[in-house]
Amino acid sequence: MTKVPDHIARMIRVDQAGEFGATRIYAGQLAVMGDRGPDSAEIAGMAEQEAGHRAQFDALMARRGVRPTALQPFWDKAGFALGAVTALIGPEAAMACTAAVETEIDDHYSRQLDRLQETGEDPELAAMIEEFREDEREHRHAALAAGAERAPAYPLLSGLIRLGCRAAIRVSERV
Repeated sequence: MTKVPDHIARMIRVDQAGEFGATRIYAGQLAVMGDRGPDSAEIAGMAEQEAGHRAQFDALMARRGVRPTALQPFWDKAGFALGAVTALIGPEAAMACTAAVETEIDDHYSRQLDRLQETGEDPELAAMIEEFREDEREHRHAALAAGAERAPAYPLLSGLIRLGCRAAIRVSERV
């Protein structure tokens, strides 16, 4: 197995952690909302896409010998808690969570894609990121259409979640 450059390993590690976290957020939301919530079917569909993204990153990690973040047990609990709490606030808050997370992931994936395209390295990873970024954008648009901006204290809620996402990205790249 060829050694993966450190910056590529960090990209794969953080992206897998993000997709894992997304599956846990949606699991928390669905645990509270059940299958009868106003947006449950939409959330279940997004969760299924995120699970597919995670499976592809899991496979890429295994093929390339990239270790997952050591914080995965924390992201497991934190993601589920974030999803459950936002769903408890209400359907709009659950969608506000999705919109905030997907905004940060779109920005994150765009920065990674720019770097990979500038250098021409790792076309396989670049193609995955480009495909997944489009899915994340669709999730954000769906969340906004479902009333994310009507959530209580939307600017504060969105800002806190986005800040948490940025911190999680920085930490998961290295730990």
